[in-house]
Amino acid sequence: MQKKLLSGLFWILLANLIVKPLWLLGVEVGVQNTVGNEAYGFYYAIFSFSYIFNILLDLGITNFNTRNIAQHPQLIQKHLSGILGIKLCLLGLYLVVTFSVGLLMGYGSREFSMLAWLTLAQFLNSLILYLRSNFEGLLLFRWDSLFSVLDRLLMILICSCLLWSPLRQRFNIYWFVYAQVIAYSVTAALAFAVIARKTKLRRLRWNWRFFLVILKQSAPFALLVLLMASYNRIDPILLRRLASDADAGIYAGAFRILDALTMIAYLVSVVLLPVFSRLCRENTGGQLSDSIRLVFWPLILFATGCAVVCSLLALPLMDLLFPGRGMLYAPVFRVVIFGFVPISFTYIFGTLLTAGGYLRQLNLFALITLALNVVVNLLLIPRLGAVGSAWASLTAQTFMALAQFILAIRLFHLPLSTFRLPRLSSLNPAELWKLYRS
Repeated sequence: MQKKLLSGLFWILLANLIVKPLWLLGVEVGVQNTVGNEAYGFYYAIFSFSYIFNILLDLGITNFNTRNIAQHPQLIQKHLSGILGIKLCLLGLYLVVTFSVGLLMGYGSREFSMLAWLTLAQFLNSLILYLRSNFEGLLLFRWDSLFSVLDRLLMILICSCLLWSPLRQRFNIYWFVYAQVIAYSVTAALAFAVIARKTKLRRLRWNWRFFLVILKQSAPFALLVLLMASYNRIDPILLRRLASDADAGIYAGAFRILDALTMIAYLVSVVLLPVFSRLCRENTGGQLSDSIRLVFWPLILFATGCAVVCSLLALPLMDLLFPGRGMLYAPVFRVVIFGFVPISFTYIFGTLLTAGGYLRQLNLFALITLALNVVVNLLLIPRLGAVGSAWASLTAQTFMALAQFILAIRLFHLPLSTFRLPRLSSLNPAELWKLYRS
């Protein structure tokens, strides 16, 4: 199983470390510099709003499916044909709820115009994530790696043609959203074609009893994703309400590098979930500790080192991304970048608890974290603006990480040796390659 874990980590990190930084630090920064903080802040706030309700497109099905297929791979054809039908039904629910809440929040034609395109993009992205969960559950990490970056690769090509050409003078934030919709559409179509061929899928099944069974089993996952999306994405929404679009734009710009780094921890969790799920089913405690030890210190040391270095170099980094305006972003960035450490904890131990089925405890922690984030935001934004929101995010992420870490140790009886700092020789690439080949 450690060979599978190393293989999955290698392929998915290789693909994403090549493509995702180009997207986050190249194209997205280029878009924000072209359209300005106000326009980008408007987009980012609406995007965050659509992202919070993204769970209605999935209702926890993707995480449930990864765990379930990893434990019962023989069920993939039955579940694939049925769940695709559910996804289409959930699109209607998502649209109704999102636009209804938008009305209650006082959105006008400008907001709804942006929201319409972003809801389509969210649906396509949710579909891709579900299709990828089948590759992950079957431990087909090479295919998963390809489709984890294909959408961004297409967006890079499209946006590069728009940003670095005579069309740049006419570029607006809607072009950026159109590029996302096109890239997601192509990626979803190709991912569906591959998984349908591998599972010999012939038709969709419209079985309402099956729908209800799946939704009931995935409901705890749905609540967890909703709560986590809320406390991760509510900051720019509150900033736009309590401060301004410009403050939301500054927060989005300062958040950019953290977003890029967080992708590494997320990709590790993508591989860990099916591996942990299979190990929990087989009740192999020793292998579980070994798998945690394999990723814990490399990820935590990397996260801590990145946070410290980036905080010390906040001003030059922000000046590099936003020439002449680094002073606006640096104070926010110095705080928000330290969120990478607790986020890395969460992607390891939250994934472990999810694989073990401890959704009730995770949902309780997430609810407390959301409340904590909102309260701190309400207290600090009026006085500190985007910096206050950065402190609120860091406080919430730290609470969630510590709660999950302590609970995982207690429930899985993890020995303290699991978290002992390894000798440098144990991290020798030659040794890891030998393990991978064994």
